Amino acid sequence: MKRFVAICATLLFVTVVGAISLGWMLGHPVQVRIGDPPAGLNAEPVNFESDSGTNVHGWWCPVRNSRGAVLLLPGIRANRLSMVDRARFLHRAGYSVLLIDFQATGETKGDRITFGWKESRDAIAAVNFIRNAEPASRVAVIGSSLGGVATLLATPPLKLDALILEAVYPTIEIATRNRLENYFGPLGQFAAPLLLKQLHVRLGISADDLRPIDHIADVGCPVFIMSGEKDRNTTPEDTETLFSRAQSPKQLWFVPKAGHVDLHGAATPEYEGRVLKFLEKL
Repeated sequence: MKRFVAICATLLFVTVVGAISLGWMLGHPVQVRIGDPPAGLNAEPVNFESDSGTNVHGWWCPVRNSRGAVLLLPGIRANRLSMVDRARFLHRAGYSVLLIDFQATGETKGDRITFGWKESRDAIAAVNFIRNAEPASRVAVIGSSLGGVATLLATPPLKLDALILEAVYPTIEIATRNRLENYFGPLGQFAAPLLLKQLHVRLGISADDLRPIDHIADVGCPVFIMSGEKDRNTTPEDTETLFSRAQSPKQLWFVPKAGHVDLHGAATPEYEGRVLKFLEKL
């Protein structure tokens, strides 16, 4: 009996420490020097103010007589470099492109990653930048994971002409539970509340502030939602739930055999074909 109690206590201790450590790691800034813009994109380094409290850094890649402009928003703990391959095929197709680093990532300063909360202010600032740079262009967003969350949480809702969401969680509770169960197995369901309670302590927000599913119906443009067929962080069921709340016109695609990964890299030819066909309506 004593051995059983000791094992349970050890498992509980490991779970608590693991949840606290994971909360610190996920929210900790990931700031790096990005370097020069990649060749072939006609990229101009830019920065502009955001209501998140920082200056957003990025690359603006204009095209003369463009077919429209696309804002590329990266996932959690990633920066604009993760979106360069998307920028290349969009630029070749005739679209101007803006790539940015969210607050607390890349070259954009910030105290904490906030899982879409402050990042939504950066998304607003980025769309405003495009509107000022190309007033006549129609504007689309491709938001990967956190980038899609930030787009949906923007208040007031972003005025867009098309929206593509990749692997976007419906609620932070679901996202947390999925990830912790992946890490800790059945113990993950007990660790999830410990991680969620850190939102208020570390960020001054609550789980109720991080519910993209409550905002997707406010999107006033065509929506294309995609996710990996084998994604365990944002499961197909989670994606279908989010999709069910979106207004028509809308499209859904599960990338075959893909997990919670770069969906462009997982199925490059089909991804590019589907995205360009969707954007033709711009």
